[in-house]
Amino acid sequence: MRASPRSRLRTLPLGLAFSVAVAGMGVSEVSAQSLRGSSRSLDIQNAQARSHDFTYIANSAQVRRFVESGYLVQVRANRDFELHAVSFPYARPEAELFIRRLASQYRAACGEKLVVTSLTRPQSRQPRNASDRSVHPTGMAIDLRYSRDRNCRRWLEGVLLSLEKARVLEATRERYPAHYHIALFPRPYAAYVQRLASAESPSQARRADRVAQSASTIETYEVRRGDSLWTIAREHGVSIAEIRASNDLRSSRIMPGQVLRVPVQSRR
Repeated sequence: MRASPRSRLRTLPLGLAFSVAVAGMGVSEVSAQSLRGSSRSLDIQNAQARSHDFTYIANSAQVRRFVESGYLVQVRANRDFELHAVSFPYARPEAELFIRRLASQYRAACGEKLVVTSLTRPQSRQPRNASDRSVHPTGMAIDLRYSRDRNCRRWLEGVLLSLEKARVLEATRERYPAHYHIALFPRPYAAYVQRLASAESPSQARRADRVAQSASTIETYEVRRGDSLWTIAREHGVSIAEIRASNDLRSSRIMPGQVLRVPVQSRR
């Protein structure tokens, strides 16, 4: 027998990455808006894909080439989310980050896992009812299952609408089949996360300076196409702030061919 839906959401602790309240609006006010799709929404999604110079991936072989080149990363399920019938479990790096951050908060708020139902989908594998303007072939789109729990849906819709207002994504509640379609805007989202990290931890930069200065090993890393500071930081087990401090970077922008100093703590 399936457990009855929870009547209340758990309280989110302060300092989590997503704030449901944006510009003075609470969840109930935001949720009163609409997640209905529109031609304008598709225009925005495609404009973002063009601004990022994203390729509309044609087939399975091209998906593999994009993964091998680092333009797409594998999305691996964890304790907070699962993949259901996802044929190509790959996405742009920022989309993978978005899923992990959102799923952590969703599970904390609702007590259930977030379920991802679609990610990168090449043009040759689009479903019959898909729009010919879909951005799934670019790797920037994510589909999420429609929860049976009304309170969980309400929480998720509030967060999606707040992030849409922040102009880091476009979200639509699709009806057939029921799911949420999200087109993430990678560069705006990465900048948004970086701003949140700075706001949540004012001492982070000072700590990064101390860590960088005391690190026993400094590794060099040549930036490749598709890299971002957060992918490099994750690969080396350090923070973005630590890399920025070690290289005197005033922003998170990096270029292919650039050589970075990466502080690595000695392992005992």
